[in-house]
This record gives sequence, C-alpha cells and structure tokens, in this order.
Amino acid sequence: MTGSYYLIVAALMFTIGAVGLLVRRNVLVMFMCVELMLNAVNLTFVTFAEMLDDIAGQVLVFFTLVVAAAEVAVGLAIIVAIFRRRRGATADDLDVLQG
Repeated sequence: MTGSYYLIVAALMFTIGAVGLLVRRNVLVMFMCVELMLNAVNLTFVTFAEMLDDIAGQVLVFFTLVVAAAEVAVGLAIIVAIFRRRRGATADDLDVLQG
C-alpha cells in the first residue's frame, strides 16, 4: 500500500474536522474536531516520515501529541468550569470568560 492512501485518509480526516469546527456550536464537539484535525496532521507526518525514510516526521508527531495533551488539560478545565456555571456549553457562552 502506497503512502498516497494514508494522505487521502488524512485529508478526509482534516476536512471533516475543519467542517465540524466551523459548523458546530457545541464546545465539546468543537474540541473533538480539533483533535481530529491534529490526528490528521499526525498521520501526514508519519506517512511522509515513512515515504522519505526520515525520523523527523515521527519527532514532530511527538510534539503534536504534547500540544494535544496540553490542549485537553486546559480546554477541558475551561469547559467544565463553564458547565458548572451554566446548563450548556456553546461557543456563544464563552463571553462569560471576559470577566
């Protein structure tokens, strides 16, 4: 199987994540769409690392995973704080964070 199939799957995953991020208003769904986009980028990095026989792509995947973990830690804390104050959490509710 060539790497082009993996790149097509990564492009589809990124497109689904981008559309979901732009269309949906629920913060949790938007959060999952960002994770889908990050995983699509990871798949692209690994595919190019395999095709070019270079380990730099796999190192970049490690850094992307660290960014995703930090995003989950901070983002979920903010979302949980919003859920505790309000019944739902939509992107329009984020004006609460203005102070």
